[in-house]
Amino acid sequence: MKIAAAAYPLDPVASFDAHAAKMAAWVADAQADLLVFPEYGRMELAALDGPAAAAELEASLHAAARHAPAADALMADLARKHRCHILAPSGPVWDGGDRPVNRAGLFGPDGPLGHQDKQVMTRFEREHWHVVPGGPLRVFDTPLGRLGVLICYDAEFPLLARNLAEQGAEILLVPSCTDALAGYSRVRIGAMARALENQCVVVQSPTVGDARWSPAVDENVGAAAIYGPPDLGFPPTGVIAEGALNAPGWVRAEIDLSAVARVRAEGAVFNHAHWPESAARAVQRG
Repeated sequence: MKIAAAAYPLDPVASFDAHAAKMAAWVADAQADLLVFPEYGRMELAALDGPAAAAELEASLHAAARHAPAADALMADLARKHRCHILAPSGPVWDGGDRPVNRAGLFGPDGPLGHQDKQVMTRFEREHWHVVPGGPLRVFDTPLGRLGVLICYDAEFPLLARNLAEQGAEILLVPSCTDALAGYSRVRIGAMARALENQCVVVQSPTVGDARWSPAVDENVGAAAIYGPPDLGFPPTGVIAEGALNAPGWVRAEIDLSAVARVRAEGAVFNHAHWPESAARAVQRG
């Protein structure tokens, strides 16, 4: 399969038609079977309610959430048209609670496949923005393989990825939004470590560039990349494909998932199989 990870710049779109045109152009340009967009890419929809709404933390949450149904319908149409699977940009959604969750929807050629909510909030999300954790982790069983989603900070926690691996995930999608090189590096290192530990493919898609019109996502640092375990059938660095830092566009790679099964069965190390052994040893006391 062909995978494309977006390094995505946020724009203050003037109309929903402008947003639709932007997304249509990006999807058409990807030319891939699986497309991954970044965390909080939906925040550009806050500009549809005007500069004042986009420039205020709370108002921007409500504005972006208000346009989420139309954005979901757009992504569903694009996935059908291009016969591909798309992890849409994540964004705020009110789902019956007092505060929003950070949610990314997955869309396939035959319609929506469901969504994944972020599990662990960053300090900014919990202390300033008051975004809350959502529903549990799940694996999406697709014709491309079994997919799991770890939204940004979630990729820094090994037990979350292990949950997905134990559910059968072969590819982990990591949409991210980080405002500094240190933040991007933490997610990147986490993504690479999750590929090593679970002997799987990990796809990172970041927001990039400045968006001074929004205090929520005003600075964005990152590089799109596709990682694997540095072992049999994968590059010795673990880097399958990686774009330049802060360079907008797609990073692409062609993946044969039989390589995941092979490295788990025949690799130089068996991180995936030996996890239970390591967990048992970790709780021992001298």
